[in-house]
Amino acid sequence: MGVREAEWRVDERLLTSTPAPDLVAPLPAPRPPARMPPRQWYGAVALVRAMPRKVGQALPAIAEALETERLRGGGFLLAPPFFGAGAYVYSVLAAEPGWIALLAAALALSMALWLAHGRPLARMLAALPLLVVAGLIAAKAESWRHSTPMLGSAVATQVSGRIVAIERQATGRLRITLDVLSTREPALRFAPQRIRVTAARLFPGAIPGVGIEGRVRLLPPSGPVRPGGYDFSWRAWFDGIGANGFFLGTPRPAAAAPAGWRASFTAGVEKLRTAMAERIRARVGGAEGEIAAALIVGVAAGVPEDLADAMRVSGLFHVLSISGLHMALVAGLVMGGLRLAFAMFPAFAERHAVKKFAAAAALGAAAFYLFLSGAGVATQRSFLMVAVMLAAVMADRAALTMRNLAIAALAILVWSPHEIAGPSFQMSFAATAALIAGWRVFSVWRAQPNTAPRQRGLARTLTGWIGAAVLGVAATSLLAGGATTLFSVWHFHRVAPLGLIANLAAMPVVSLVIMPSAVGATLAMPFGFDGPFLDAMGRGVATMNAIAVWTAARSPLDAVGMIPGLAVAVFSLGLVVVAAATTRLAWFGAPLLAGGAMLAFTGEAPDAFVSDDGRLVAVADGDALLVNRSRPNAFSLDEWQRAVNAARIVKPGVGGFSCDEGLCVHDSAGRPVVVHAEIGADAGAWCSRAALLVIADPTMKNPCRRGEATVVTRRTLARRGSAAVEFIATGEGWRAEIVHAVAEPFRPWHAHRAFSRAARGLSERKK
Repeated sequence: MGVREAEWRVDERLLTSTPAPDLVAPLPAPRPPARMPPRQWYGAVALVRAMPRKVGQALPAIAEALETERLRGGGFLLAPPFFGAGAYVYSVLAAEPGWIALLAAALALSMALWLAHGRPLARMLAALPLLVVAGLIAAKAESWRHSTPMLGSAVATQVSGRIVAIERQATGRLRITLDVLSTREPALRFAPQRIRVTAARLFPGAIPGVGIEGRVRLLPPSGPVRPGGYDFSWRAWFDGIGANGFFLGTPRPAAAAPAGWRASFTAGVEKLRTAMAERIRARVGGAEGEIAAALIVGVAAGVPEDLADAMRVSGLFHVLSISGLHMALVAGLVMGGLRLAFAMFPAFAERHAVKKFAAAAALGAAAFYLFLSGAGVATQRSFLMVAVMLAAVMADRAALTMRNLAIAALAILVWSPHEIAGPSFQMSFAATAALIAGWRVFSVWRAQPNTAPRQRGLARTLTGWIGAAVLGVAATSLLAGGATTLFSVWHFHRVAPLGLIANLAAMPVVSLVIMPSAVGATLAMPFGFDGPFLDAMGRGVATMNAIAVWTAARSPLDAVGMIPGLAVAVFSLGLVVVAAATTRLAWFGAPLLAGGAMLAFTGEAPDAFVSDDGRLVAVADGDALLVNRSRPNAFSLDEWQRAVNAARIVKPGVGGFSCDEGLCVHDSAGRPVVVHAEIGADAGAWCSRAALLVIADPTMKNPCRRGEATVVTRRTLARRGSAAVEFIATGEGWRAEIVHAVAEPFRPWHAHRAFSRAARGLSERKK
């Protein structure tokens, strides 16, 4: 045995020998064997482990897609949403923002934008907040520009003014908008400049521009009927309406000073609209005549309420609002008709750009329709969109693009930033953006190469055309409806379950019969040949009404209750991503859209409501809404009922409130006690028992001590508006948490609330 082998044997013995006891390391305590995850989790575990690697691989692709979007001008498409976000934030802030803070923020962000020159990502991070601040500044400037004088307290006075507009309501009364020239008996120290009042009848010859006088009962613009609801004071502030009311008797003609050129032009347009509306009603008659007048001259106040409600339930109410559909049909009919006429003269058509001539004429027709229809908010927005598209046609550019939509939206937001907070703006642009995005996807699919079409007979060709038309209407309804449903639920707490069916049946009638007849009637009316067109339009409207009534009668419950604003915000962000992105980044909008839809089911409705005049209290109890008055205010009650998705109303004496001599009590086992007192002296006895005590006496203060009932006084309601109540169970009973619709310090459109008699602790004047 050699030396190397001996060494190896020694080493082997050393390795296998038992070590000395003092050198042995302690062994770890025995552990149970690790549990393997369930087999169905294997994929999820693998996905989590691979996530860092996947993200690392995706980041370069995302950066490349962002650069592609930037080179395609996608940054401009973000300008309207972020500018509009700033304008919306201004409308919902609890306090008025100061000029110094806004201008300082704009200056700082402008400097950051300038310093970020050459760095695209840094410039975007500075530009987007700057757009938000710019929207805030524009909205504040618009509010200052209006500065509408608003009536502080209810009053009866003698008013002399000039008629601006006259609308016939479904009840038969007339709604008159008039400019106030003077007041007397008493003379108002801070008289509103423009008011809106109703009258049972008017004197002969009462038309826009004519003087009018009479005794009227004027009321200040009201606030929201619930916190988060539609604010009528906000709308009146930007419409220039300082008071609402009604004539106490029949008004009389009065002398009026000559109006300026703008007022004279407005009066002339209103005279034309009024005359056309009367002619349409006289020829068509009935509800069909009211709808025909609404579609041609924008006078929709006379549409019967039951028919209007049927159109809401069926999803056809959008037809009554002169918007993008109507403006596009008018412009398209004029442009198509002129191009067809030019085609009859081939020599002229070959030498001239007749398409541009037709587009210019269509733009003129759209402008005329804008003024003829009353230039409402939705109509103005639609006209701008159509004008941008027709201008693109005249400039040999693509008409139906997201960039044109962004230009139209930005133009409206710069001039009227407050429109971003209204349902009309939100739903109109959401629907249009969804339709353009859908058209973009369809255009890409259609441009893909395919096999040569097979030869088909006439029957198959016609069937294909009809099928394509039906699919087109269905896709349009699905896209527009899907984009606007959440906004509709947020503002109106209702959906149209059978809206797709109703639109599939009615829109061909609207597009092929009603609107072409409306255009023909308008063109033929100066020559007296409008009768046949109005007859055809009336039959088309009757068909549409029948579809609406039939669908509404078979529609499931359309009320869905309140949803949180966060759901709409997340959904809107997803819609912006899907609409603006042209690369695979659009897929990032899908989870946002889904998240917004899921958040819509997380909202909780209040347990009770209190009206801003303190007269009406409603308590939610299961599927019922318990009220304290036998004849409650119908508008407030309808809004509350839809907000909590209540199926029935329970009036006093039939299981809800028990009322006796001005005191109403809701005392049910296991439920909080709610008390409404007309007279403050009757309220103190309930401080220890009630969870909520509402006192309708403006002269009465809180009679309860700390720890007793939560008290809502008429004076508080006069200042801070209607209230929503949440009852919270405690160890000692119930506690009521109150949220008011109006915050203090007041915003400009709420400042008049401080001057009402109730807000000053004074009782109302006796009528």
